[in-house]
Amino acid sequence: MKHKKLGIFVFVCFVSWIAFILFIFNDYSPKIPSENKNGALSNYIKQLESKISQQEKVYKDMYEKFEELKKNPKVISQESALELQRAFEKMNGETFDANSDSQFKILDKDEPILPIIVFSCNRPSVRRCLDGLLKYRPDPEKFPIIVSQDCAHSATAKVIQSYGDQVIHIQQPDQSEPEVPAKELKFKGYFKISRHYRWGLKQIFRTFNHTAVIIVEDDLDVAPDFYEYFSSTYDLLKNDPTLWCVSAWNDNGKANLIDSSHGELLYRSDFFPGLGWMITKSLWDELESKWPNSYWDDWMRRPEQRKERACIRPEISRTRTYGKIGVSNGMFFDKHLKFIKLNENPVAFSKTNMSYLLKEPYDKQFHALVDSLPVVSAADVKSNRVVYDGPVRVIYHTRDGFKSMAKLLGLMDDLKSGVPRTGYHGIIPFYYNSRRVYLAPNSNWKGYDLTWS
Repeated sequence: MKHKKLGIFVFVCFVSWIAFILFIFNDYSPKIPSENKNGALSNYIKQLESKISQQEKVYKDMYEKFEELKKNPKVISQESALELQRAFEKMNGETFDANSDSQFKILDKDEPILPIIVFSCNRPSVRRCLDGLLKYRPDPEKFPIIVSQDCAHSATAKVIQSYGDQVIHIQQPDQSEPEVPAKELKFKGYFKISRHYRWGLKQIFRTFNHTAVIIVEDDLDVAPDFYEYFSSTYDLLKNDPTLWCVSAWNDNGKANLIDSSHGELLYRSDFFPGLGWMITKSLWDELESKWPNSYWDDWMRRPEQRKERACIRPEISRTRTYGKIGVSNGMFFDKHLKFIKLNENPVAFSKTNMSYLLKEPYDKQFHALVDSLPVVSAADVKSNRVVYDGPVRVIYHTRDGFKSMAKLLGLMDDLKSGVPRTGYHGIIPFYYNSRRVYLAPNSNWKGYDLTWS
């Protein structure tokens, strides 16, 4: 008798426990049948088992989606996010409304996350750069700002940390002195910078696992449409294998050399500009193992890295440097860099068809235009004695001839791996005395000559 009573007690406890669990987790308040006629209790238990199985599946799905969200919170799809919300609201006895303001703000799965990495060292003036980036940032989810600091400079670190969770602060751990050839000791700073870039980009692509990055130095101002420019050119960079970067910088972007009324103009360029630029993870996969110990920017301009790929660059720069003091000791700053014009009138690039920048249509139209233009001298352009209306072409034949004409017209005259700044197939577009001018090589041009550097 005691065993029988104990069995009944255990059975009642089991049924009560199941009912309690369902009531707590699904607001389920069952009516237990009062009689056990025709197997009613047996059917009821089967219903409970089915309900528990269903509920187990719901929570298992929720757990899997939570794990997905923990691993990569930025790229979980909108559909998955809405499923999570439905589960939450069902659990809480609420009605799901797809149009409710309370739904999760998750980026569309096809919308890229474009982090900005700010390379910093020992300049507390990084505050100016960060203030600009934060001022114009449209969405912190889509554009996280990661400040990578070298030098272990406490005053600079304090400035960065003052922004709290508006930025992510990471610090380059290797503060040892790099190995530098004796004849290059005075250029040791370039070795440290290259090491820092390797480490910082590795964090972006290996630790944070992003698919692209916008690279900014700590002495850059940004334009109001800085983010619009990069987000709108991302698909072009990703899908055109003849491109390897997008840059916000025009090396010849002084006010008297650009058409300020056409801020929407973009160009292909064989010259790697830097100073606010975007690359993809696939390019880093290619470059990481052979990243140089120093002079990384000139290394990027070598033909074995460029591989005849181009960058996109704007008519009007979307960045401007204010860093006169640095490793380069202000090279070019007073004569050139401080005169670069920063775009002030935002352009809705997202509403622009970018397909004209694809290599095949661009090359066809670009060469057809330039080849059709009347040829004039650099001196006539300089003195505004051109008798033709509209754009014109100025031809150079030699390295010295190019440098002489570039200096006369106020262009940057240096070449890197034989490539002139902003040049595309040797042609430099610029604006002078209210007309478009193309400084172009002669018709027998065979490609860039490394001896011209």
